[in-house]
Amino acid sequence: MSGMTGRIHSFQSLGTLDGPGVRFVAFLQGCPLRCSCCHNPDTWNLDGGEAYTPEDVVRRALRCRPYFGQKGGVTLSGGEPLLQRAFVAEVFRLCHENGINTCLDTSGCYAPEACDAALAHTDRVLLDVKYTSDEHYQQYVGCTMEKPMQFLRYLNQRQIPVTLRQVIIPTLNDTEVNVQALLAIAKDHLCVDKVELLPFRKICQTKYDILQKKFPFGHLPEPEKACMERLRSLLGVYGG
Repeated sequence: MSGMTGRIHSFQSLGTLDGPGVRFVAFLQGCPLRCSCCHNPDTWNLDGGEAYTPEDVVRRALRCRPYFGQKGGVTLSGGEPLLQRAFVAEVFRLCHENGINTCLDTSGCYAPEACDAALAHTDRVLLDVKYTSDEHYQQYVGCTMEKPMQFLRYLNQRQIPVTLRQVIIPTLNDTEVNVQALLAIAKDHLCVDKVELLPFRKICQTKYDILQKKFPFGHLPEPEKACMERLRSLLGVYGG
């Protein structure tokens, strides 16, 4: 037993949207960012959630193993999982001990060198590149765009496969120019083999209401299906 614990907001037993194949997903508690589009404000506070040991998490994951197939496995998401990077490293180490594929869903806001132990046991990274302009990053995320770009360069050096993800938000990044800029980032990094565009959703409004917080993007519309299809059609080989 490692003796350490991590704070976890919730689990999803059979996720299909958080990495390749069917996956067991743990949403870790805590996030240093305050993205205006965040749909999980209940994960911000590190003191929330419940405490689990890495062994607890892997035991739960092993129950789902029959459904993983060749591509599935365990994904750690959040919140921002790298806020608890020592815990991530131990969970992923145990996953690899048990022959389970690992996937990390992160904003890339931390210095990558500080995350070496976790990345050593990471099979794929889902990197959220929230915008393609530094102005939008500073205004709507709370860090500079250089943070995730530095993280991506490091992943490229380590040759860790990467899926770039971006939430498409009307009036901010729902343009072909933005998607082309995202594709340019992908093409500059050989580790990137997939790009996913996700529609902005407002079902989280209830969470903000319960927490008595203002949803900064509550006034914006959700993207229309035709818009998402048009932007996704630009992805080419990265859309497979």
